[in-house]
Parts: sequence; structure tokens; C-alpha cells
Amino acid sequence: MEQSHKLIIDNVSRFIDLTELEKQKYISLLTAVKVRKKEFLLQAGEITKYEYFITKGCLKVYTLDEAGVPHISMFAIEDYWTGDMASFITREPSRYFIKATEDSELLGISRVNYDLLFQEIPKFERFYRMLYQRSLISYIRRSNHGISLTAEERYIEFKNKYPKIINRITQKDLAGYIGITPEFMSKIISKVNRM
Repeated sequence: MEQSHKLIIDNVSRFIDLTELEKQKYISLLTAVKVRKKEFLLQAGEITKYEYFITKGCLKVYTLDEAGVPHISMFAIEDYWTGDMASFITREPSRYFIKATEDSELLGISRVNYDLLFQEIPKFERFYRMLYQRSLISYIRRSNHGISLTAEERYIEFKNKYPKIINRITQKDLAGYIGITPEFMSKIISKVNRM
């Protein structure tokens, strides 16, 4: 089994047990995708055609406000899932942009293959339900922290929770995630590093 397939099977196997035949069937339904640094995987207005699993690289998921300022909702690196679940499920246009911040490799499952997977291996419904539940919990926590924590506390939390990501993103993108200007981000990083 190639490394990218092993990575996704290991991820799925944290939640459900698969036979060798089920593993092979799942892999057969996936599409390999490569995106270069600064290339879009998805742009606002498009309908999400795939749910993606990252096997290599880093991507950012964001929206733009009326002034064109990006508001980053997540970063996705190896062993993470990304996409716009709402657009994927409803087939409505996405509000999000997904852009590679590094050359990246992903495995995607199309909506047709997603539905086929549930028919042929029903236990995958449990896997995706758990994946979506975790995503929803993460979104709720992030929303609450945006209201209740200071920018400095949000930065410290991000640094502690995502040590594998912090050194792979720009300060400007980090500011877009924290919800502050790059200049204020610079001051916070300096202050925290002096502590």
C-alpha cells in the first residue's frame, strides 16, 4: 500500500475497523489531487465536488469580507480533512476559498463515490458522522473562543494546540486566523516570546 493510502486508512481506522477488502474498496473510490503553493483547491461560488484528506502539504480555508480582508477558519496539514461540508452535502455554492500555502497532495472522495461508499460499506456512515461531529465541535469552540478570549490568548492557544502548523504559516495568515491585523499579530508574538 502506498504511503498516502496508508495515511488515510490509518486515519479512518481510528474510528472504524475495516477488512482488507473494505480498505481496497475505499482506496479505489479516492482521487489523487495535487495543488501547487498559492493554487486554489476551491473558490467561493463553486460547488464543492470533493471532501479532501491531506497527505502532504498545508492549505488554508477562508472567506473574504466586503473589504477583501481574509478571515481564515482553519489550516489543514497532513492527516487532516478539509473541504466545505455544507456545499458538498447540499450542492450549493461555497462561501469559502481553499488555497495551498505549500505544494500539497490530497485524496478526494466525490459525492457520487461518497454515496456509493455508504451503500457498499455502511460502517463508513459512522466514520463520516464522527468526522463531522468533531468538525462541528471544533467550530463551536473556535466561535466561543473568538468571543471570550483575547487575541493574545487565542494566539497562545493556537500555538499550544497546533505546534505542527505554527511554523508552516505566515504571520499574515496567522493574523487572519486570530482575527487581528498583521501589525498587532507581530506585537503579540514579540510579547509572548519575551514571557
